[in-house]
Amino acid sequence: MNTIKGRHRHFDPPPPTVARPDPAGRPTEEITQLLVRFPPRARPPVWATTQQTREQVLERLFAAPFLPDKPNTQAQRRRGLRRTLDWLADQPGDSWQQRWDASGAEAAPGTTAWRSVVMDWIRANGIGLAEQSYLNLGSALRILICADVIRPSLRWLTTPNTVRFLATDMARVRDPGGFAELSTLIERGTERSIVGAAPATRIEVLCRVATIMAAKGGGIGDIVVGDCLELLDYVSEKGIGNRRNRNNLSFYQALHALGVFPDHAPRTVRVFRTRGQVPIAELIDRYQIACRPVRDLLVDYLRERQVGMDYASLRHLAYQLGRLFWKDLELHHNGIDDLRLAPAVATAWKQRLQLVTTEHGTRPRASALNCLTVVRAFYLDIAHWATEDPARWGPWAVPCPIRLDEISHAKERRRRKSRMDQRTRERMPILPVLVATVDQRRRETAERLAATQRVAPGEEFTAGGQRLRRSITSQHASARMWADDPQTGQRRDLTLEEHRGFWTWAAVEVLRATGLRIEELKELSHHSFVQYTLPSTGELIPLLHIAPSKTDTERLLVISPELADVLSAIVSRVRDDSGAVPLVVDYDRHERIWNPAAPLLFQRRLRVENRPITEAAIRDMLKDALSHTGITDASGQPLIFRPHDLRRLFITDAVMNGMPPHITQLVVGHKDINSTMHYKAIYPEEVINGHRAFIARRRTLRPAAEYRQPTEEEWEDFLGHFERRRVALGTCGRAYSTSCIHEHSCLRCSLLRVDPRQRDRIIGIRDNLLARIAEAEREGWHGEVDGLKVSLAGARAKLAQIEQITASSTTSTHLGIPNLAATAGRTTISTPARRANRR
Repeated sequence: MNTIKGRHRHFDPPPPTVARPDPAGRPTEEITQLLVRFPPRARPPVWATTQQTREQVLERLFAAPFLPDKPNTQAQRRRGLRRTLDWLADQPGDSWQQRWDASGAEAAPGTTAWRSVVMDWIRANGIGLAEQSYLNLGSALRILICADVIRPSLRWLTTPNTVRFLATDMARVRDPGGFAELSTLIERGTERSIVGAAPATRIEVLCRVATIMAAKGGGIGDIVVGDCLELLDYVSEKGIGNRRNRNNLSFYQALHALGVFPDHAPRTVRVFRTRGQVPIAELIDRYQIACRPVRDLLVDYLRERQVGMDYASLRHLAYQLGRLFWKDLELHHNGIDDLRLAPAVATAWKQRLQLVTTEHGTRPRASALNCLTVVRAFYLDIAHWATEDPARWGPWAVPCPIRLDEISHAKERRRRKSRMDQRTRERMPILPVLVATVDQRRRETAERLAATQRVAPGEEFTAGGQRLRRSITSQHASARMWADDPQTGQRRDLTLEEHRGFWTWAAVEVLRATGLRIEELKELSHHSFVQYTLPSTGELIPLLHIAPSKTDTERLLVISPELADVLSAIVSRVRDDSGAVPLVVDYDRHERIWNPAAPLLFQRRLRVENRPITEAAIRDMLKDALSHTGITDASGQPLIFRPHDLRRLFITDAVMNGMPPHITQLVVGHKDINSTMHYKAIYPEEVINGHRAFIARRRTLRPAAEYRQPTEEEWEDFLGHFERRRVALGTCGRAYSTSCIHEHSCLRCSLLRVDPRQRDRIIGIRDNLLARIAEAEREGWHGEVDGLKVSLAGARAKLAQIEQITASSTTSTHLGIPNLAATAGRTTISTPARRANRR
């Protein structure tokens, strides 16, 4: 969902809300609202199988598939069924369901509690102990449920160990085909999962599905969304089972993937756990404002501002006005009910606003200046609206307690600029270390995982520079690979390590190569790949389409060869068995809405569902990667890299290496060029060199003409630069708008990116140089020998570079870039071909 989002706001968390969360961490009223949209099936008073006579029920249950294959077990099952039906027949009611409801067994759930009700009746009717020992009441009652003779309530069915092996019998007698298809889907869907093994997930899903079928009747295809909601609500409200089982909602995702639900049903079970956007009145009521007129005024004010604001900004505005402003006044000035603040009251509030009190003491509030600006705008808006609607806003129009000079942001902007520049200077030299570290961890974790899969459980192996032993685990852990350290005995999840290693590398490479915001990185999808054809040469240039985000502006970035490698690896990893990138549903935590399903690139498999990798997970992986380097900042604390730091480094590097600021502005998606220059960190060396150049050339380092929108000619010149870098042996890697400083001696130049297809040409040049060196030595041309040897060293270096390129990768990945030409085509980014056609 492309919306304007309020990002990077740091403010104190609000006090606990009034709404009471349930044990699953989900607001209880949300399930009620969903049940209105998706009502569950109601149990009818009677149905065909519950009205059958005793003889009809026994005749049906004594035949296949209800009876087991073993003769001894069949005899026990028959005795148990007869006695259970005798007990039910002695209860009042016209159907078996009515007799079950009247028996009192529902009030005594549990492994032995409900059986005691039946056993009391059996003993009261004089049945001997010998026969009692052969009565398998649990199996008998389970068969009656599977045969749809009775339908117990969810309360009875969800009690632990009430009816064991219910899913096994349901799969055997009620819907064998549906359970087989569901089991196959789960087994296939959890092969690439990093959470939840296939056997454990399958058991949990089948048990939940069997519970719904037992309570509602029908087969798997008859289950509706409301049935799942009703079971979820009951299990969460009653706190049945451990927290892991209560929160495991894979059964809904499996049923959705099976095609049981209609198209308008929620695509992900996570919809059940999010409340979404709350009404404005609730945004204010969570702060429990005592003065009702002021509370209503704040609600009305937010409704007026709601039209021109995104939800995240509206929620933050409610926090500043409701909590930081008025609730703070009520806490310190009991009975206050007027916006006209006395000077002493206003001064005291401003002083309290400057500090945040925590359990560790007090600290300056970073958002104090922003809060003062918001409150001043609140007063001025009311005064302005009072001239248009005096009856509504006139009684509240009073002098503003905040003066204009109190909200000057100039000093704060300079301080923030200084802090950010220092942060960038600290991290600029560390970036190569971070890149090398994440790449090495990716290779080592992949090597260890592959080595573990090749050895048997209990066998030791060496991979990634470590000696490990594959763990001996049960079948429930088969979806993940574990290994033990022979020295310490510590058990490690190699599947999770490889997962974190790969996605850390992918995030770092994409962020540093594009300068994307973290939310833009999350929204990258398979649809983001487009291509552009140069009008002059017809060459196809792959582009990365960035969807509108913070500035509500879309843009296109050129995919460099290095970035193409990373994107190829990502697409290869996330593709399913059909070759398509799975559709996933992402939740916009800022706007509190669910985005449409899209083939996102940054996704992972959790049990039977593909989910997007969250911003918190990316930040955590970056922090973990830095911890392995041991690098500290100036204060001696571990250095922290945030995703936005890579954006600042990208902008700084681009501007310092010759990219015009107005071009950089378009690449990174800033509305104002001043924002771009604000991100750029200025180094003392750059200032000195800039001043010397100014004195030498008597002109400004950055002409004013650059601070504008580029003309068509400038943009064509920028694109044409990549065409003019092609040479016979490959592509010149010099920066934009720079001339060749090596006098076009390409063979000796380190900026030459050789084309692997020119290997034979370079071999011929090398052989020719050897012959010329021999001739020069024979003729005594010693000055010529030195120059020829330099060229020979360059030729050998280029040949070694070609060998390295060829050996690094031999695979190709189809990215599925749509062809905008009249004829349909497919674009494949292949590693050897990519380097051969590198611009």
